[in-house]
This record gives sequence, structure tokens and C-alpha cells, in this order.
Amino acid sequence: MIELRSVAKSFAGPRPRVVFANVTLSVAAGEMVAILGESGAGKSTLLNIVAGLDYADAGSVSVAGQDLAPLDDDALTLLRRRHVGFVFQAFHVLPYLTVSQNVAVPLALLAHTGRESDERVASMLDAVGLGDRGASMPRELSGGELQRVAIARALVHRPSIVLADEPTGNLDPSSAAGVIELLRDRIRGEGASGMLVTHSRAAAALADRALTLTSEGLVESR
Repeated sequence: MIELRSVAKSFAGPRPRVVFANVTLSVAAGEMVAILGESGAGKSTLLNIVAGLDYADAGSVSVAGQDLAPLDDDALTLLRRRHVGFVFQAFHVLPYLTVSQNVAVPLALLAHTGRESDERVASMLDAVGLGDRGASMPRELSGGELQRVAIARALVHRPSIVLADEPTGNLDPSSAAGVIELLRDRIRGEGASGMLVTHSRAAAALADRALTLTSEGLVESR
């Protein structure tokens, strides 16, 4: 579902800098891979390249069976809308929508409304343990619960790809472990391919594989 071959990225400027090179990775359906690395190693940049939000300077990127290189902005937007689910550190839950309405946003963007949409939202909230909180407002939820809303929203449209950028950075250790386990289990259950960017080795240990991003590529984490 995710295929990276010899991907490289540099930052231009007065002092050009190679962020990383020779990044090669395959993520299978039902697998969650954690990407570790020091601050500035380019973890979030790599995730943005997979999402088509940034461009590689070299190499190839294939997502959900599509090579990203020839796609224009409109085609990339449509691919993300259909095939990619995002989970962010800051939750990005809309404060003026109920929990159910927040989860339904990806379906609305795909013009899925009505009873089927409502049923899918309810089912996903049950799956993340928030079946009784659909009518709640975000301000009424804890940080761990808000991240569960974000996971439900990321998965409700059944994406092929799930990308998580430091999803436990704002959570206490107990809540963080629960969120990573939930994310991993839902990725397995939905048959999606997941990439988790994290600085936490405890979070990475809960993934199916953990790799460290260096300037020369990905290496197995120890």
C-alpha cells in the first residue's frame, strides 16, 4: 500500500542541507510501521511526502497503487480524500462540532451523507470506545478521548493509508499506550497500511515494526 524507493529530500537556502537520502520502505496492508529519529531528522517531512503534501527530490513514492510523481494538485487532493486518513498530535478536532459531526467530516467531503453515513460514524465510535459520546462537544472530552475521536475520523471512510504524526505527544504515558494500541488494532482490522512518526520508543515498540530515519535512510531500531 505504501512503497518508497530511494527517496531523498534536501532543503535549499543559503546553506543547502540534505535531510535524508536512500529511503526505501514497503508497508503492507494491516501493518503499522513506526518511524523514529532525532529532532530535525525529517520524520514529518517524510510523512508529508507520502501524503503528497511535499515532494521528494529523488526516488519514487507509490500510495494505494498510484505513483505520486505525475499527479497534479487536484489529483493529489482527491487521492488523499479517498485513500488517506490523518491523525495529528494536536487532534485538530473542530470545537464547534459534536463528536459525531467531527467523525463524519471525511464522509461529508466524499459526499457520503444520510443513514449509511450515520451508521458508519456510530460503528466507528463504538470501535474506539466512544459509542456514548457522539452528542458530546470536544470541550467535554479528555485528551485521550479527543485522540480517539481523531482516530475514528481518520478511519471512518475506510482509507487504504493511515498516517499519524506524533499522535501521543500531548498525552500522558497511560493514555498514549492505549491510543497507539487502538490505532494499531484498527489499522489491522481495517486492512490499512499505517505509518506512525514518533519520538517515543515506548510508542514505537507497540507498532509492528520500528525503523529509525537517518540522513542515509531507514535502519532497524534497536
